[in-house]
Amino acid sequence: MHIPIETIQHWIDLYGYAGLYLSLVFGIIGLPIPDESLLTLSGYFIFTGRFQFLPTYSVAVLGSLTGISLSYVIGRTGGYRLIHRYGPRFRLTEERLNAINGWFSHIGKWTLMIGYFIPGVRHFTAVVAGASQLRYPLFALFAYTGGLLWSLTFLTVGYYLGESWSVVLQTDYRIPMTIAAVLVVTVLGAIWYFKRR
Repeated sequence: MHIPIETIQHWIDLYGYAGLYLSLVFGIIGLPIPDESLLTLSGYFIFTGRFQFLPTYSVAVLGSLTGISLSYVIGRTGGYRLIHRYGPRFRLTEERLNAINGWFSHIGKWTLMIGYFIPGVRHFTAVVAGASQLRYPLFALFAYTGGLLWSLTFLTVGYYLGESWSVVLQTDYRIPMTIAAVLVVTVLGAIWYFKRR
Protein backbone atom coordinates (compact mmCIF):
# COMPACT_ATOMS: atom_id res chain seq x y z
CA MET A 1 0.00 0.00 0.00
CA HIS A 2 1.64 3.19 -1.20
CA ILE A 3 1.48 6.50 0.59
CA PRO A 4 -1.00 8.57 -1.50
CA ILE A 5 0.66 10.84 -4.04
CA GLU A 6 -1.43 13.70 -2.64
CA THR A 7 0.36 13.32 0.69
CA ILE A 8 3.75 13.38 -1.05
CA GLN A 9 2.68 16.40 -3.10
CA HIS A 10 1.68 18.23 0.08
CA TRP A 11 5.06 17.39 1.62
CA ILE A 12 6.88 18.78 -1.42
CA ASP A 13 4.61 21.85 -1.31
CA LEU A 14 5.84 22.46 2.24
CA TYR A 15 9.51 21.50 1.93
CA GLY A 16 10.36 21.85 -1.75
CA TYR A 17 13.61 20.22 -2.85
CA ALA A 18 14.28 18.90 0.67
CA GLY A 19 10.95 17.07 0.59
CA LEU A 20 11.83 15.55 -2.79
CA TYR A 21 15.23 14.42 -1.53
CA LEU A 22 13.96 12.79 1.67
CA SER A 23 11.04 11.13 -0.11
CA LEU A 24 13.38 9.50 -2.60
CA VAL A 25 15.84 8.39 0.08
CA PHE A 26 13.13 6.65 2.09
CA GLY A 27 11.39 5.36 -1.03
CA ILE A 28 14.56 3.71 -2.35
CA ILE A 29 15.24 2.13 1.04
CA GLY A 30 11.83 0.51 0.82
CA LEU A 31 9.15 2.66 2.43
CA PRO A 32 5.87 2.66 0.45
CA ILE A 33 6.49 5.90 -1.43
CA PRO A 34 5.49 6.02 -5.14
CA ASP A 35 8.90 7.02 -6.48
CA GLU A 36 8.02 7.15 -10.18
CA SER A 37 4.94 9.25 -9.51
CA LEU A 38 7.03 11.53 -7.30
CA LEU A 39 9.60 12.07 -10.05
CA THR A 40 6.90 12.53 -12.69
CA LEU A 41 5.23 15.15 -10.47
CA SER A 42 8.60 16.89 -10.12
CA GLY A 43 8.94 16.87 -13.91
CA TYR A 44 5.54 18.53 -14.09
CA PHE A 45 6.76 21.17 -11.63
CA ILE A 46 9.66 21.84 -14.02
CA PHE A 47 7.09 22.21 -16.82
CA THR A 48 5.16 24.82 -14.82
CA GLY A 49 8.32 26.69 -13.81
CA ARG A 50 7.88 25.96 -10.14
CA PHE A 51 11.06 23.86 -10.10
CA GLN A 52 14.18 24.37 -12.17
CA PHE A 53 15.58 21.44 -14.11
CA LEU A 54 19.17 21.37 -12.84
CA PRO A 55 18.41 21.63 -9.10
CA THR A 56 15.54 19.15 -9.44
CA TYR A 57 17.63 16.62 -11.34
CA SER A 58 20.54 17.06 -8.93
CA VAL A 59 18.31 16.54 -5.89
CA ALA A 60 16.57 13.55 -7.51
CA VAL A 61 19.89 11.89 -8.32
CA LEU A 62 21.31 12.66 -4.88
CA GLY A 63 18.22 11.25 -3.16
CA SER A 64 18.19 8.06 -5.20
CA LEU A 65 21.94 7.51 -4.80
CA THR A 66 21.75 8.13 -1.04
CA GLY A 67 18.92 5.63 -0.71
CA ILE A 68 20.58 2.95 -2.82
CA SER A 69 23.90 3.42 -0.98
CA LEU A 70 22.21 3.03 2.41
CA SER A 71 20.53 -0.14 1.13
CA TYR A 72 23.93 -1.46 0.02
CA VAL A 73 25.41 -0.72 3.45
CA ILE A 74 22.49 -2.50 5.13
CA GLY A 75 23.10 -5.57 2.98
CA ARG A 76 26.86 -5.42 3.43
CA THR A 77 26.78 -5.14 7.22
CA GLY A 78 23.67 -7.14 8.08
CA GLY A 79 23.68 -9.62 5.23
CA TYR A 80 20.88 -12.06 4.60
CA ARG A 81 20.13 -12.30 8.33
CA LEU A 82 18.60 -8.81 8.26
CA ILE A 83 16.87 -9.49 4.96
CA HIS A 84 15.14 -12.59 6.31
CA ARG A 85 14.27 -10.94 9.62
CA TYR A 86 12.97 -7.55 8.44
CA GLY A 87 12.37 -8.10 4.74
CA PRO A 88 8.63 -8.85 5.04
CA ARG A 89 8.08 -5.46 6.69
CA PHE A 90 9.41 -3.83 3.53
CA ARG A 91 7.59 -6.12 1.06
CA LEU A 92 10.63 -8.34 0.52
CA THR A 93 9.08 -11.78 0.34
CA GLU A 94 11.03 -15.02 0.02
CA GLU A 95 9.88 -15.35 -3.59
CA ARG A 96 11.09 -11.84 -4.48
CA LEU A 97 14.42 -12.43 -2.77
CA ASN A 98 14.90 -15.66 -4.73
CA ALA A 99 14.01 -13.86 -7.97
CA ILE A 100 16.55 -11.09 -7.33
CA ASN A 101 19.20 -13.65 -6.43
CA GLY A 102 18.42 -15.48 -9.66
CA TRP A 103 18.86 -12.30 -11.66
CA PHE A 104 22.17 -11.66 -9.97
CA SER A 105 23.37 -15.13 -10.87
CA HIS A 106 22.45 -14.59 -14.54
CA ILE A 107 23.10 -10.93 -15.31
CA GLY A 108 24.97 -9.89 -12.17
CA LYS A 109 25.77 -6.22 -11.79
CA TRP A 110 23.38 -5.19 -14.59
CA THR A 111 20.52 -6.03 -12.22
CA LEU A 112 21.42 -2.90 -10.26
CA MET A 113 20.87 -0.72 -13.32
CA ILE A 114 17.80 -2.45 -14.75
CA GLY A 115 16.25 -2.93 -11.31
CA TYR A 116 15.74 0.81 -10.91
CA PHE A 117 12.98 0.64 -13.52
CA ILE A 118 11.11 -2.22 -11.86
CA PRO A 119 8.96 -1.19 -8.86
CA GLY A 120 9.40 -3.55 -5.95
CA VAL A 121 12.81 -4.66 -7.20
CA ARG A 122 15.04 -1.58 -7.07
CA HIS A 123 14.48 -1.38 -3.31
CA PHE A 124 16.29 -4.65 -2.76
CA THR A 125 18.87 -5.10 -5.50
CA ALA A 126 21.36 -3.02 -3.50
CA VAL A 127 20.64 -4.99 -0.32
CA VAL A 128 21.28 -8.25 -2.17
CA ALA A 129 24.41 -6.76 -3.80
CA GLY A 130 25.76 -5.78 -0.39
CA ALA A 131 24.88 -9.12 1.18
CA SER A 132 26.66 -10.93 -1.67
CA GLN A 133 29.78 -8.82 -0.93
CA LEU A 134 29.83 -7.14 -4.33
CA ARG A 135 32.76 -4.70 -4.29
CA TYR A 136 31.70 -1.09 -3.80
CA PRO A 137 33.34 0.32 -6.98
CA LEU A 138 31.38 -2.14 -9.12
CA PHE A 139 28.21 -1.50 -7.14
CA ALA A 140 28.64 2.26 -7.56
CA LEU A 141 29.30 2.04 -11.31
CA PHE A 142 26.12 0.16 -12.09
CA ALA A 143 23.78 1.40 -9.36
CA TYR A 144 24.67 5.07 -9.74
CA THR A 145 24.40 4.92 -13.53
CA GLY A 146 20.96 3.40 -13.07
CA GLY A 147 20.01 6.22 -10.71
CA LEU A 148 21.10 8.85 -13.21
CA LEU A 149 19.06 7.28 -16.01
CA TRP A 150 16.02 6.52 -13.85
CA SER A 151 15.77 10.05 -12.46
CA LEU A 152 16.18 11.62 -15.89
CA THR A 153 13.61 9.29 -17.46
CA PHE A 154 10.74 10.10 -15.11
CA LEU A 155 11.51 13.80 -14.83
CA THR A 156 11.40 13.93 -18.62
CA VAL A 157 8.12 11.99 -18.70
CA GLY A 158 6.56 14.45 -16.24
CA TYR A 159 7.85 17.45 -18.17
CA TYR A 160 6.53 16.32 -21.54
CA LEU A 161 3.21 15.08 -20.17
CA GLY A 162 2.64 18.49 -18.62
CA GLU A 163 -0.88 18.85 -17.26
CA SER A 164 -1.47 15.16 -18.00
CA TRP A 165 1.36 14.00 -15.71
CA SER A 166 -1.07 12.09 -13.48
CA VAL A 167 -1.69 9.62 -16.30
CA VAL A 168 1.28 7.75 -14.83
CA LEU A 169 -0.89 6.99 -11.81
CA GLN A 170 -3.47 5.13 -13.91
CA THR A 171 -1.17 3.54 -16.49
CA ASP A 172 0.83 0.34 -16.20
CA TYR A 173 4.05 2.00 -17.36
CA ARG A 174 6.27 -0.71 -15.91
CA ILE A 175 6.48 -2.82 -19.04
CA PRO A 176 7.54 -0.03 -21.46
CA MET A 177 9.88 1.46 -18.87
CA THR A 178 11.48 -1.93 -18.25
CA ILE A 179 11.92 -2.41 -22.00
CA ALA A 180 13.45 1.08 -22.22
CA ALA A 181 15.82 0.24 -19.38
CA VAL A 182 16.94 -2.97 -21.07
CA LEU A 183 17.55 -1.09 -24.33
CA VAL A 184 19.57 1.61 -22.57
CA VAL A 185 21.66 -0.94 -20.71
CA THR A 186 22.21 -2.94 -23.91
CA VAL A 187 23.41 0.12 -25.80
CA LEU A 188 25.72 1.16 -22.96
CA GLY A 189 27.05 -2.37 -22.68
CA ALA A 190 27.72 -2.54 -26.42
CA ILE A 191 29.55 0.80 -26.34
CA TRP A 192 31.69 -0.34 -23.40
CA TYR A 193 32.43 -3.69 -25.06
CA PHE A 194 33.55 -2.20 -28.38
CA LYS A 195 35.63 0.45 -26.64
CA ARG A 196 37.40 -2.27 -24.68
CA ARG A 197 38.12 -4.13 -27.91
